[in-house]
Amino acid sequence: MVYPAILEPNGVGGYTARFSDVPEAITEGATREEALANAADALEVALLGRMKDGQDIPPASKGETLVAIPAQAAAKLAFYQAFRASGLSRAALARKIDRDEAEVRRMLDPYHATKLINLDEAMHALGMRLVVSSEVA
Repeated sequence: MVYPAILEPNGVGGYTARFSDVPEAITEGATREEALANAADALEVALLGRMKDGQDIPPASKGETLVAIPAQAAAKLAFYQAFRASGLSRAALARKIDRDEAEVRRMLDPYHATKLINLDEAMHALGMRLVVSSEVA
């Protein structure tokens, strides 16, 4: 979950950060660094909002100034996308992972703190795998 940000001077000494792929994610900062940090927060809120509303998560386009969301949110969104693509109901997925449907409902709640191991298990049941990577900040 890494999207290209568009950074522009805001006319009062700071910067505006926005995303063409996620137009509702827009923010500002007094410095370029602050604008990028705020952009990560705005992007996370916007994408989790789309998840909560049952909307599609747009693919990221190419760009130079890339902004990533936190790993936990990225894992949740990856699971949400895999679940939607599977065509399974929550009850059917619950049976596949031998869990209660309420647990699947919590896994699909963008604001519930689901353990990564549970998301990974569900991804495997959907024929996918959860991959985590790291890079120099």
